[in-house]
Amino acid sequence: MRSDFKTAFGSSYIEGRNIFQMLTRLGVLLTKNLHHVRFPGLSKFWKTADEIEAEKLRKGIYDAILGIVKKREEKVKTGEAADVGNDFLGQLVKASRGMDNSKKITIDDLVDECKTFYLAGQETTNALMTWVVFLLAAHPNWQEKARKEVLHVFGNNDPDSDGIAKLKTMSMIINETLRLYPPVIGMSRQVEQQLRLGKLLLPTNIHIIIGNLKLHHDPKIWGEDVLLFKPERFAEGIARATNNNPVVFIPFSFGPRICAGMNFATHEVKIILSMILQRYAFKLSPAYVHCPVQVLTIGPKHGLQVIFQPL
Repeated sequence: MRSDFKTAFGSSYIEGRNIFQMLTRLGVLLTKNLHHVRFPGLSKFWKTADEIEAEKLRKGIYDAILGIVKKREEKVKTGEAADVGNDFLGQLVKASRGMDNSKKITIDDLVDECKTFYLAGQETTNALMTWVVFLLAAHPNWQEKARKEVLHVFGNNDPDSDGIAKLKTMSMIINETLRLYPPVIGMSRQVEQQLRLGKLLLPTNIHIIIGNLKLHHDPKIWGEDVLLFKPERFAEGIARATNNNPVVFIPFSFGPRICAGMNFATHEVKIILSMILQRYAFKLSPAYVHCPVQVLTIGPKHGLQVIFQPL
């Protein structure tokens, strides 16, 4: 994620670390209170401690992101930079200044887009990387298969884009990890117009939850060994693994709302994992307690304790 931040915002990870921390804490509060129901309008007269903290965090995040934007604009004013730049932040700033009102975004839109990148980019990639390491630590045979592939493709050299495309075994491992431990276990969608879904007639403006974890763990789709780690399921690609029904495997959503960072995230994990496999063998620590829990994304409640051994 450090390289993500440099690429997207043209500045150091340290500068954004405070925003990461505030967003993570806000996510914890959101998850904690997700199913709490309060009387409408009550929050105008009385707020819980969590609501007060959440409001402070939202303001802190907003001010911090605007601070980064103002620094970028100051560089243009002082001549330190020719324009606001062509990275992610620069494109958002240009969109907020656009003359075409149909394409112009507001400052609130800009901040929301930055928050999405900060949170989604870090949390989902971290969750995927965590569970890949866990599964390879628990299945040394697949760890060795992945290592042999990495050494065959890269040797001891740093990963490159051409080689990343050749990592078939690693792709199988990543897909099986996403099947067993998708970073997000459900997605909400709003029905824009009345439609029929199977035997159900869905009215306009309701929200439906798509439980991708249920789809990924359905024995009718994947077989009775559905809970086992078997990357060979994806040996011939996602289409064959899903019997040409790709909507049953949706770790990054599907259709026009599919995650724009899907390829970036998987490439990032392949690079990190390749560099680890070139240098270390690893196994689960006896202290590890398996307890997946959802706090925005799925992660190990007590952390992931892994023992690394230099090769």
